[in-house]
Amino acid sequence: MAPASTFRIFLTSCLTAACLFLAACNPTFNWREVRPDNTALSLLLPCKPDKATRSVPMGGQPTELAMLGCETSGATFAIATATVKDASQVAVVLSGWQAATLANMKATGAGETTPLKVPGASVQPPAVVVRAEGRRADGSAVQSQAAYFAHGAQVFQAVIYADKISPEVRETFFSSLKLDAGSARP
Repeated sequence: MAPASTFRIFLTSCLTAACLFLAACNPTFNWREVRPDNTALSLLLPCKPDKATRSVPMGGQPTELAMLGCETSGATFAIATATVKDASQVAVVLSGWQAATLANMKATGAGETTPLKVPGASVQPPAVVVRAEGRRADGSAVQSQAAYFAHGAQVFQAVIYADKISPEVRETFFSSLKLDAGSARP
């Protein structure tokens, strides 16, 4: 074998090894614990979140909605929180929030609802995950999985939007949701 051929094979092997090493050191999902302000919630997000707040109608009342969200590998992850003025309206607010989310994404059907265990969440209404398929604003297809739950008068939505949501990503995100009973962060 000619020295030039041996060198090319060696160089190709080194480049392949370097690429594999760099891929292993560059995780797509860099999970980190976050705690939304003024809540007892902690969860994992796979990227550094941005913050936003806005006033939205919830239960017929203008309500401040606080959001943390980020995007990585074509997937959007977000947690939204609000405090309902009338705690007796929590179930109605969560139901309306689910319907509004499905309508905004032009979901095909009502979505598939399954129970979700969120440690520290209120028992009533029960925590659920709604899975749906719909369309983004640009018309492209999107899947969503959104958890809805409450802690007293606080309501929460934890959501993933992506072309395809892997079971591993779903499990990591939703199993990380935890509320410290009886506490709220200032």
